[in-house]
Amino acid sequence: MKVLVTGGSRGIGAAIVVLYRQNGYIVEAPSRQEMDLSDSMSVQRFISARQGSGYDIIINNAGCNHINDIDCVTDDDLREMMHVNLLSPTCLLRGFVPYMKEHHFGRIVNIGSIWGAITKAGRSIYSATKHGIHGITMTLALELAPFGILVNTVAPGQTMTDLTRKNNSEDAIKRMEQDIPLGRLATPEEIAKVVFFLGNEGNTYITGQQILVDGGLTIQ
Repeated sequence: MKVLVTGGSRGIGAAIVVLYRQNGYIVEAPSRQEMDLSDSMSVQRFISARQGSGYDIIINNAGCNHINDIDCVTDDDLREMMHVNLLSPTCLLRGFVPYMKEHHFGRIVNIGSIWGAITKAGRSIYSATKHGIHGITMTLALELAPFGILVNTVAPGQTMTDLTRKNNSEDAIKRMEQDIPLGRLATPEEIAKVVFFLGNEGNTYITGQQILVDGGLTIQ
C-alpha cells in the first residue's frame, strides 16, 4: 500500500514515516522543494504528476503556527497558515480521493491540534484552521463511507519535538509539563502510533472522529 505523508521530514511527521516504513508500507514524504503547501500552484503540480498512481493512505500532517494577537496577525502569516493547515490539505484530498473511490478503499488522517478543541491567546488563526480541518474530516467521513474510506483527525497535545526544544527554554517546558496530568510531553512516536492505528487497513470501523492525544490536558 502507498502512503502520502506531508511534513514528514521532522518531528511527528518523521515518526509517522518511520512507523509506516517499518510495517512494510511504501511511503512518499515530499520535501518543500517537491511540494510547497503555501503555494497552490506547487500543490496542483504535485497532484497532477501523481494522479495516475494515487495513494491508499493520506496523512495530512504538515502545519505552521504563527502566534500573535489578532491585531498583530500579518496578511502573510494569515495566508500561510490558511494555505498550509487547511487549503492545501483539502486540495490534496480533492485530488486523490477519486483514486480511493475507484478502489473502494482509503484511510485519511488529518493532524489537528488540542488548539482545535481548546484555545489560548495568540492562536486565533491557528485554532481556526484546526477547527476547519476537523470539519473536513467529519464531512468526508460521511461522503466517503459508502466507498470504504475512513477519515479521522488526530489532535496532538504538547509534544517533545526538536522545534519544541528550540522554541522553549527548559523552564518553559517544565511549566508545560506541570499543566499535563501525566506530567510530561508526548513523544512524536506516541502520536505516530495513534495515526498508524487509525490510518491503515486494521482500522475497519472508526471514522469521523477527533482523537486528542494530550496526556489528559484538555479534560481538566
